[in-house]
Amino acid sequence: MKTLYLDCGMGAAGDMLTAALIELLPRPDEFIETLNAINIPEVVYKKEKSAKCGITGTHISVTVRGAEESEEMHSHEHGHTHEHTHEHHNEHEHSHEHCHEHAHDHHDEHSHSHTHHHSSMHDIEHIVSALDIPQKVKDDVMAVYGLIAEAESQAHGVPVTDIHFHEVGTMDAVADITAVCLLMNELSPDEVVVSPVHVGSGTVKCAHGILPVPAPATAYILKDVPIYGGSIGGELCTPTGAALLKHFAARFGEMPIMKTKAIGYGMGKKDFPTANCVRAFIGDTEDKTDVAVELSCNVDDMTAEAVGFAMERLFEGGALEVYTIPIGMKKSRPGVMLRVLCREEDKEKMIGLIFRYTSTIGIREAETRRYVLERTIQTVQTPFGEVRRKISSGYGVSRTKYEYDDLARIAKEQNISVDEVRSRLEN
Repeated sequence: MKTLYLDCGMGAAGDMLTAALIELLPRPDEFIETLNAINIPEVVYKKEKSAKCGITGTHISVTVRGAEESEEMHSHEHGHTHEHTHEHHNEHEHSHEHCHEHAHDHHDEHSHSHTHHHSSMHDIEHIVSALDIPQKVKDDVMAVYGLIAEAESQAHGVPVTDIHFHEVGTMDAVADITAVCLLMNELSPDEVVVSPVHVGSGTVKCAHGILPVPAPATAYILKDVPIYGGSIGGELCTPTGAALLKHFAARFGEMPIMKTKAIGYGMGKKDFPTANCVRAFIGDTEDKTDVAVELSCNVDDMTAEAVGFAMERLFEGGALEVYTIPIGMKKSRPGVMLRVLCREEDKEKMIGLIFRYTSTIGIREAETRRYVLERTIQTVQTPFGEVRRKISSGYGVSRTKYEYDDLARIAKEQNISVDEVRSRLEN
């Protein structure tokens, strides 16, 4: 199975992920040409060599109207009264501290000789829809932006429709997110595994105050993701980096056993005692096999309801599979065989549950080798809210399936059928 592993021991930002992934390609310079040909307005990508703590890697710079985003673009007040957010690169890339994202509502403090435009989610969708990229990549870009907008909404207590992105920060973030989504499409891993994410520590200063690290939006995006702080002060993971990881990761954890084919180093600009980079490994992992214990018993004196109740208790107890098979028993009595698959460490617990909830007086045991697809649950943002999707991959196949409980909940809320919910989500 083709596996991509991302080592985020120094956090993650959009440009660092871009740089790490681009190093995995056989011809990275050609991909830079591809990025510059997709026509993000007034955006230019540049690839540069960079070294941190003696390790050589790549830094990707994004210029908007010929200049990289800087502190000066965001350190002053703007003359407007609506909510908006600022999104830009993290402390990996700047020698000063600033706020990656914040929403605020204020009146004109002083006048400027220039004006600022702020983009809504509708504006972002308009920009992305015009890009010369595959539809799947456009969908990925908007899904990542959806995670960011939802996090901003929750962090600042305003509706998603009131979230606006700063003009320069918008193009910078569109460039980062689009590049990573295109690279994921180009690399096409069967599975993406991400390490626990180092978010940094302390506080981060922005024009409107001091925020704790991780910043509120980043913390919201990284819910249910293993994260940690440490001795390195400052913000190491940006909202953009967090959203990209959350969207593409099949799971978070240790590096799997894999035969590595290529390694990429995506560098930030700032220097730390630890090499300031995201590492990307791509290679092959073995398709999953495991050994399960098979427990079975025959019963002919239980009602169907009692058998069903026993099956529920076994699943709740941690059984991998529980099912029945109709059988004929002695004296021609109809009966059922109850079969339970479980892990070796759960065997004694399962035996106890079978004896407790069935009428059997004997249980058979066998060892079964299983060939299984790797299964993970991914939460995706949809027009109906968050929906869980099961992803199964391995042995050269990959398939997805929305969780029935979520489909049923939406069907009840919308007063439509489960099939219609599924169709709308897939389309």
